Amino acid sequence: MKQKIETDDAPKAKAILSQGIVSNGFIFVAGQVHSKPDGTIIEGPVETKLAQIMQNIEAVLKAGGTGLDDIVKATIYVTDMSQMPDLNKAYPTYFNDPLPVREAICVKELPLGATIEISVIATKP
Repeated sequence: MKQKIETDDAPKAKAILSQGIVSNGFIFVAGQVHSKPDGTIIEGPVETKLAQIMQNIEAVLKAGGTGLDDIVKATIYVTDMSQMPDLNKAYPTYFNDPLPVREAICVKELPLGATIEISVIATKP
């Protein structure tokens, strides 16, 4: 069984997508880019973009009954690998030990012209 997660505190998912899904004790959060809940893309340094992405992720997780410390896996998409050193400095500040497992993938483009997108899987207590 699966349950859809919806919140006004993160960007709306298109009609064919969900912001998140709860299934079998896990929460799957759709990829979040550096946009405000109204869809406006945030520009600026990597740390600023990451802060908005993590706010979006946290909002979806909260709506699903969990939080950042329950993330077990993250997938990070970037359009330029030169962003990774700054991401690697800021990203761990959002978590307590143990950090979630993660992978970083360089792609040609991301939705809405974003340069970073992160999707996560979390456990539901």
